[in-house]
Amino acid sequence: MDSAEYERKIASRFAAFDQDGNGYIDREDFSGAAAALLAEFSTTARSEKGQALYNGAEAFWQGMAGIADVDGDQRVSRQEFVTGAVKRLRDNPRRFAEIARPFLHAVIAVADEDGSGITPSAAERVLRVLGVEPGIARDVTVALDADGDGRIDEDEVLSAFASYYVTPEHP
Repeated sequence: MDSAEYERKIASRFAAFDQDGNGYIDREDFSGAAAALLAEFSTTARSEKGQALYNGAEAFWQGMAGIADVDGDQRVSRQEFVTGAVKRLRDNPRRFAEIARPFLHAVIAVADEDGSGITPSAAERVLRVLGVEPGIARDVTVALDADGDGRIDEDEVLSAFASYYVTPEHP
């Protein structure tokens, strides 16, 4: 994949983060995603899991802003996102996963309804809430449960998340 094609791919990922569709990624996109996930899984914001999710969303926003908010206006434009991802993360996708880890850890805790790990169906619900098309969400969750044990662990989620957002190998 050439650089221009990679940049187009990363730009397409921008929309997933721009939850409100205002053309920027900002703190409200992350807190809005957290609120939507809590509603989907009937979890209150004031619960331990709810607070962890909001804290994880804030940490993810801070990490994203630190990488990509070049002009310091507390929002990330599409160009800033593309430039930040390409220049800072392409060679180290695990860095992106580490920025997302507190949020993803909290998402898994919210979606783990019985305490035994996140199921593919719960992961699919998460992806749909975050704006992933149903067919794609289903395919992703099947791939994440590669061993077929009916559970998806945090490392699998982090690895897939980083690969999807910052490596050229994934469509």
